[in-house]
Amino acid sequence: MHTELLQDCRPAAARASRPARLGFLGVGWIGRLRLQALLDCPFAEIAALADESPAALEAAQALAPRAEALAGLDALLARPLDGLVIATPSALHAAQAEAALARGLAVFCQKPLALDAGETASVIAAARKADRLLGVDLSYRHSEAMRCVHALVESGGIGEIYAADLVFHNAYGPDKPWFRDRRLSGGGCVIDLGTHLVDLALWTLGASPVVRVSSRLWAQGRRLPVRPLAVEDHAIAEIEFGNGAVARLACSWNLSAGCDAVIEARFHGTRGSACARNVDGSFYDFVAEHHEGTRCTRLASPPDAWGGRALQAWARALAAGRRFDPSIEQLAAVAAVVDAIYGR
Repeated sequence: MHTELLQDCRPAAARASRPARLGFLGVGWIGRLRLQALLDCPFAEIAALADESPAALEAAQALAPRAEALAGLDALLARPLDGLVIATPSALHAAQAEAALARGLAVFCQKPLALDAGETASVIAAARKADRLLGVDLSYRHSEAMRCVHALVESGGIGEIYAADLVFHNAYGPDKPWFRDRRLSGGGCVIDLGTHLVDLALWTLGASPVVRVSSRLWAQGRRLPVRPLAVEDHAIAEIEFGNGAVARLACSWNLSAGCDAVIEARFHGTRGSACARNVDGSFYDFVAEHHEGTRCTRLASPPDAWGGRALQAWARALAAGRRFDPSIEQLAAVAAVVDAIYGR
């Protein structure tokens, strides 16, 4: 894994005089994956780790033995760090991010940054006030497949986009109980998986504003009301843009999909279509294709070590001295659409 990730670490054109000193808050499975993405990067130093699970902390220290093991957020904030990487339950993200920003630390956070659009705007405002770099792990846009699709759409290579279909079905669903507790998660498959789909739709089609959002949510096959109290495990949504384009989204947990996962982003234009899709049910392997009638041209294929690219880009920018980046404000629009899907 380190050899593949090193390809994304080496090309830093402007390296700082020293690497960014980083703390990791939450080193469960996803936190350790992101930690691994920085192990061989010359622009990042993993200085401190914190997690309430002794087993998780021990596993993280095995990867980064020189990092200091600490009790929690307060201990991390007392250390001379440049940035904090947050991978804790979703309900904690906003407060933890704001606390770090108030102490002058840059922040990279797992999605969602917050449980709703109001909290999201508050964290972004805190980053702007502190003039600190804020990043969120919307990782799928960093896959080579999605980069190719985005570039093809942006160049006009498939004409004017009028429709898009985005799908994320996870046949397993989350493995931690807090995901199914709305107070801790903010919702079910929509905030977990649908956030990625909304981000990809707005990133690719976002030149035009969103004018309408409609949705239908289910829990174990039972239709849920607007502003549901239960955590949904299946959702379908439709996003209409000001230029008339429509994006249709579907996401689920524990669906009988016949494979581990179905992940696709298809954009249909007046002169063709562009598609990024997973291969053989994989969560990690993606291809990109350009469709013209019955002809299919492959644009990208595995292998592609994309999982840590968002974090690597943030850490590289931090080491180069970057402060608040206004592009993070796009996340407020993503959060607003997610809110609209929930009817709130």
